[in-house]
Amino acid sequence: MDRPMDGNEGAMAAATALETPAAAETAAAASRDERFAALVASHRERARRLAWRLVGGDESAAEDVVQDAFVRAYRALDRFRGDSSLETWFYRILVRQAHHHRRWRALRDRWNDVLEGEPADPSPRGPGDPGLRQRIGAALSKLSRRQREAFVLVHVEGFTVRECAAVLGKPTGTVKSHLHRALRSLRSELADLHRSDEGERAEGRSPS
Repeated sequence: MDRPMDGNEGAMAAATALETPAAAETAAAASRDERFAALVASHRERARRLAWRLVGGDESAAEDVVQDAFVRAYRALDRFRGDSSLETWFYRILVRQAHHHRRWRALRDRWNDVLEGEPADPSPRGPGDPGLRQRIGAALSKLSRRQREAFVLVHVEGFTVRECAAVLGKPTGTVKSHLHRALRSLRSELADLHRSDEGERAEGRSPS
């Protein structure tokens, strides 16, 4: 038969019972922070590349989008319910932030055009052929928002169609439709580049 607890033991047991939920909450928060820190470390570079492409090749804007996405994700961690992976949930936030930035930039550029009387230089900055990069960027800009996001996620960043669907919150069939239309549009817009490439290969096969 257990002996009854004395007053001191009872007080200690009551204090432990009160402290347990707080201790458990602290441990859970620490675990969540560690997991989020691991997410930032392992996905920062991919997130930056994705943002750079979604905002049209603007390095500074891409960095802002990534920073905002990580901050928003961290602040919303308590609302993450695990319906998808933490990574998928984060990229969903990133894509949304990139979309918001493009809308804000379009409004800003339109306003600047009115004030300055001439359009800003749309040429993307970065390595490679500036003319080719501008052509590709312009072709991507003509796609619808969802077509552009699906194309970049799948054909540029290597997400599977299923992963892309989870990020965009769309059925896989819808994503496949976006991809089909995006490819058809890009082939039409960049058809002359394809013909030029074929001509160069044909010349290389011609006897000297």
